[in-house]
Amino acid sequence: MKYLFALLFMGIFNIPLFAADTKAESFWRWFQKNEGRVYSFEKDQEHVFDDLSSAMKKVDADLTFEFGPVRSDGKREFVISAGGIKKAFPSVEALYSSAPKMEKWVIVKFRSRRTPINDLEFSGKKIRAKDVRYLLFRDENPQKVGVMIFLDGYTEELKADFGQMGYLFLDEALGEYDVEMKLGAIVFQGHDSKYFDRSHPLSELPQGFDDHFGNKKE
Repeated sequence: MKYLFALLFMGIFNIPLFAADTKAESFWRWFQKNEGRVYSFEKDQEHVFDDLSSAMKKVDADLTFEFGPVRSDGKREFVISAGGIKKAFPSVEALYSSAPKMEKWVIVKFRSRRTPINDLEFSGKKIRAKDVRYLLFRDENPQKVGVMIFLDGYTEELKADFGQMGYLFLDEALGEYDVEMKLGAIVFQGHDSKYFDRSHPLSELPQGFDDHFGNKKE
C-alpha cells in the first residue's frame, strides 16, 4: 500500500521515480548501440565520425576523440580528448570514469605520448620531428616548467602556423594532460635563436621532462 501511494504521489506531482541518466551515461548508451559501426568506422568514416562527434558534444562541446588501429587481440583504443582545452578536462574524466566494460574496446583518457614522435604537416608546411629541438627553463610557477621549442624556418610573421605545429609536437612528445597541467610558459623560436646551441633533440624531451618532475614513466 505504501509503495502504491508513492507511485501515485510521484505521478500526481510529475516526479520521476528514477534519476535521469547523466550526459556521460547517455553517451555510452549511444556508443554501445552503435558499437559495430564505430568499431569498423573505416567503412563509412565521414558519417560515423559526424555522428560520434555529435553524440560526444552533447556531453561537452570541446570534447574530441581518436582511434587506435585494431590490435592483435581484436581490441581497439578509443581516446577521449579535451582537444587541449583545460576547462574540458573534467568532462574527459567524467566520460572515462563512467565508461562500461566492453570486450572490443580499451578506453583511454587524454591523448597519450607518441613514440616515435611523428613528422607534422600544417598549412602546406612540413616539419620533421628530428629537426625540432627544445630547451626547458624555470617557470614563474614553481609547480610547472617552461619550454622553448625550436622550429626550422620559424618567423614572427608565420607565428600562428608554427605555433600550431609546435603545440602538436608538444602533445606528441608529452601527451595532452602533461602539456596542459605541467607546462608553464611555452615559447617558439627558430634555429637562428641565441638559445639554440643549448637545445636538445625533441625525442629527448619526455625523459628530460620526467627527470625534472622526478616521475619517470615506463
